[in-house]
Amino acid sequence: MGCIKMFFTSYPFSIQVESKSLHTVHIIESFDLQLFAGEKTEEATPKRKEEARQKGQVAKSMEINSVFVIVAAFLTLKVIGSYLYDQLAGYMKFIFSNLVLDDFTITSVQHVFIGFSIVFLKTALPVMCVIVVVALFINFMQVGFAFSLEPLMPNFDKINPLSGFGRLFSKRSLVELSKSLLKIAIVGGFVYRFMMKQTKQVPTLISSELIDSLHLTASLILDLVFNISTVLFILAVFDYMYQWWENQESMKMSKEDIKQEYKQAEGDPQLKGKIKERQRAMAMQRMMQDVPKADVVVTNPTHFAVALKYDQNMLAPVVVAKGQNLIAQKIKDLAKEHKVPVVENKMLARALYAGVEISQPVPHELYQAVAEVLAYVYKLKKRLL
Repeated sequence: MGCIKMFFTSYPFSIQVESKSLHTVHIIESFDLQLFAGEKTEEATPKRKEEARQKGQVAKSMEINSVFVIVAAFLTLKVIGSYLYDQLAGYMKFIFSNLVLDDFTITSVQHVFIGFSIVFLKTALPVMCVIVVVALFINFMQVGFAFSLEPLMPNFDKINPLSGFGRLFSKRSLVELSKSLLKIAIVGGFVYRFMMKQTKQVPTLISSELIDSLHLTASLILDLVFNISTVLFILAVFDYMYQWWENQESMKMSKEDIKQEYKQAEGDPQLKGKIKERQRAMAMQRMMQDVPKADVVVTNPTHFAVALKYDQNMLAPVVVAKGQNLIAQKIKDLAKEHKVPVVENKMLARALYAGVEISQPVPHELYQAVAEVLAYVYKLKKRLL
């Protein structure tokens, strides 16, 4: 028969089994509790989330941006397609009908370049403006207003080959690769099915006039884009959910992180304790400095002592010092040293100590008792004089 002994020490601790017959010790298992203290298992605090947001660490899916930008661009093309066609066709007619009749000079080249720039602005600028507005709006809807220059700051770790190799085979890179392959497979299969259904339109394109062929081609392209966008939007929703989950996981904190944040927000308990201790010492020093100025010290006589002061400018007597036990003894010693009268009144001393703070006037219900004590003190002083 063997006996089991458990030895608990400060981290790490072990569970050991000791055998009397064999005189050997077998270590069953050993745990290091510091490993568990560092695990990031706690949800991020509001302060941590705000700090991450200021650094640009927010949940955002680029897939959603891409889908809405593509849809906005092709919708714009569909709405102003005839306008764009008229602008381009009109300029091409102008070039082919006038450029061959003029001498090819620097002036004519300048005219062609200026005319091309104007046409480019008329055709491309509306589409570009729509794309920019939609991209900004979708970003704002995802993350709100968050301006941060930290992601643009130079980071030499990004050009480190070893760090780059680690990022290449990191979990995030593998997830992004899997998402890309999945998107290519789904979209590719969808495009293939769409094109197979539209193969019967090819003979129509060959035998149609140019303008009709262009209209039919544009119609097919727009149908294909909108159908693909629907598929991409569904994938983008799942991608945003994943990005949000990953962002929440990356901001998780350990119990030690939360403790440190609490200390920073509330202040170090040891430092706060020292500050309070110093404040009490300063308050005690000021209180003791006021004892010699008091008119009378009312005592319990051993447990409580309250120093009172009164002059004609006061509405009521004021408590300038009070204490219990050792502090009460110090007040009495200081009063005797400076010849301040000490009067024993147990009930009044207890009532003043419990009900009146330092520098506060005596309450109305204690006026009579305090007045009797002050009257006694004044009579005593007159006799001495």
